[in-house]
Amino acid sequence: MSDDTVVMWDESLLAYDLGDHPLDPVRVELTLALAWELGVLHRPGVRMVKPYPADDELLGRVHDPRYLGAVRMAPREPFFTGFGLGTSDNPVFEGMHESSALIAGATVAAAEAVWRGQARRAVNVAGGLHHAMADRAAGFCVYNDPAVAIARLLDLGAERIAYVDVDVHHGDGVQQIFWDDPRVLTVSLHETPLALFPGTGFPDETGGPNAAGTAVNVPLPPGVEDAGWQRAFHAVVPSVLRAFRPQVLFTQCGADAHRVDPLADLHLSVDGQRATYLALRALADELCDGRWVATGGGGYALVEVVPRAWTHLLAVATGAPLDPATLTPPGWRDLARARRPGTDIPLRMTDDVDPSYEPWQPTGEPNPVDRAIAATRKAVFPLLGLDPHDPRD
Repeated sequence: MSDDTVVMWDESLLAYDLGDHPLDPVRVELTLALAWELGVLHRPGVRMVKPYPADDELLGRVHDPRYLGAVRMAPREPFFTGFGLGTSDNPVFEGMHESSALIAGATVAAAEAVWRGQARRAVNVAGGLHHAMADRAAGFCVYNDPAVAIARLLDLGAERIAYVDVDVHHGDGVQQIFWDDPRVLTVSLHETPLALFPGTGFPDETGGPNAAGTAVNVPLPPGVEDAGWQRAFHAVVPSVLRAFRPQVLFTQCGADAHRVDPLADLHLSVDGQRATYLALRALADELCDGRWVATGGGGYALVEVVPRAWTHLLAVATGAPLDPATLTPPGWRDLARARRPGTDIPLRMTDDVDPSYEPWQPTGEPNPVDRAIAATRKAVFPLLGLDPHDPRD
């Protein structure tokens, strides 16, 4: 296996542009610009790879052919509605099929490079459109690129794939598509569905009749900060991954759990997000011989958060993590200021937060985070042969 890291990139990935909309491709442009100026993309073993669109056969592994036809047709019909399209969340835009298929193709190429041993890790920060369903758009997502890539790996012979979603929103589309497939473990940490779209991701969602225990959900109360989030992550994710023994780790790394994100109510820092990427890489190294495919996802603090978070992700995937105290380069600040005049431009790669945490224990007076941990462990751990009350599991 090559020790290279593949980074999928071409400016054409910025064409997934929903117009005057929270999901603005400037966040991807500023991420690649920041990573480039900090030297992350110049590191030895980093290969920048141009993506190509997924064809209908590949998209059809996940999506209904009628839906593919609707996505193609919608831009030609000024009053088109249906299939989740033409809404405020998923407005119709010119080139919708082509740009969506390109993102899916990029994530598939990243996954194939890892599976074939051409790279140990691969990243597509433009991907992570995890809400799209088999037959409809949802939550800013047209085609579900993580699901298409996972389906492709299954076709190539993968027997156990773990999908870990750290977006603030539940990874509902990926969970639904693989709900009854025992070869795919879906794990999602997210703000409680009682408070946030899409309204799913409760602890008792544990997989279909043929795949009990392969859906794991950790819904967290609004206001959770780094220490609580890390406590929940480490109380659940390593245990279920070790029980499942995946061959590949696939992660959706949405940055919208950050405290200044305008669309949600968790209070993480860039430092906490960086700590999560390090933990995910360590799990891939421990369980999958390093095979790790990472995508972006949500994140609507377009300048303040997303470029820093995903540059940390790219640094972790390509080698040494960046020092949190690293200054953002003046050239990048100028670009960010030009793209988003009037926005506060971050001067450093840190929020000056210590993301350390106290490990979970099943004793003591439970707080809201511990109650969420206990509910998830009680629901799913026995299905995986784990003891929900034993902190060693």
